[in-house]
Amino acid sequence: MKQFFQLGQNLSQQRLFWIFLASSVFALEIAALVFQYGLGYEPCIKCIYQRLALWGVFVALLPACIFPQSKLVKSVSCLSAAFFAAWGAKIAIEHVGLQNAPNPLFAFCEMVPNFPEWFAPDIWFPALFEPRGDCNAIDWTFLSLSMPQWMQVIFIGYAALAVVLFGLTLLKTKTTS
Repeated sequence: MKQFFQLGQNLSQQRLFWIFLASSVFALEIAALVFQYGLGYEPCIKCIYQRLALWGVFVALLPACIFPQSKLVKSVSCLSAAFFAAWGAKIAIEHVGLQNAPNPLFAFCEMVPNFPEWFAPDIWFPALFEPRGDCNAIDWTFLSLSMPQWMQVIFIGYAALAVVLFGLTLLKTKTTS
């Protein structure tokens, strides 16, 4: 068990590890654009919120990519990434609930994004963040899971990893103090 913690602590101090982690999030963003523009699956408002949560995870990981030796920077990156991943998981869970509603007539999501006035990514970057799809539509499945179900798994995985990395950072801090 001690070797596992040491391996985790060593990995978390490597810039390449953080770059790989951030790259995995960026790859999911690219995949979303391939689904949208290559395969014609238009994103709904819940998809857009999940896309924004992924961007939040990505941006949260960038400081740790730059300063992997700093315990403070890694802690802030981990906590921020966990927050955005948890937010994305919450939205994905809501999305799955809409898709699995017993009466689809009463399961609907808003058509206009609910962003604050000062934040309008759907206006600034409509190619990335303009919702055009239906939340209830299940256009794609893989291994019998829909896209929102996969996003639940992905977001929960990122949140768990961020919490573990935060814990390893604290353990390292505690043992060296």
